[in-house]
Amino acid sequence: MLENEQVTSQKRVSRPPFTQVFPKGWRRIRELSIKNSGAAGLYAFFAEHIDFSCGAVVCDQQFLADQMMVTTRTIHNWLKFLEQEQAILRIPVSGRVYAYALDPYEVWKGFKEKQPYAAFLTKTLTNKNGEIQRRLQTMFSKKDDENQTDLE
Repeated sequence: MLENEQVTSQKRVSRPPFTQVFPKGWRRIRELSIKNSGAAGLYAFFAEHIDFSCGAVVCDQQFLADQMMVTTRTIHNWLKFLEQEQAILRIPVSGRVYAYALDPYEVWKGFKEKQPYAAFLTKTLTNKNGEIQRRLQTMFSKKDDENQTDLE
């Protein structure tokens, strides 16, 4: 292994100290801010706290309500809005705990080679009846052309 490769490898072991927002993500933030400022704030909270290895945040609605200083009913409404806007993907984990995934072509906290393994893109996060997989396919079939131009 070359010396530069060793240094790069060592740097990548630790978590990146930044969140990348791509042009598509900035458009999303502007649109959400106009349509529902509270939901835009929740989207920004997810962007700030996403896990760098999979592009998701795992928590329950009470935690989100406490962090955003609102009721769980408000969080529920904001989450519903963000799902309708296809800004997040909510994946059941256990009971009232969900993984909230963001589109890695909008917001990403990690190294580029990890993007194909993001919760939003992976084909391994699917439930028994395939609902999550169908939602992923629908979201990306609408956005494939846009994704290509945003990343170039």
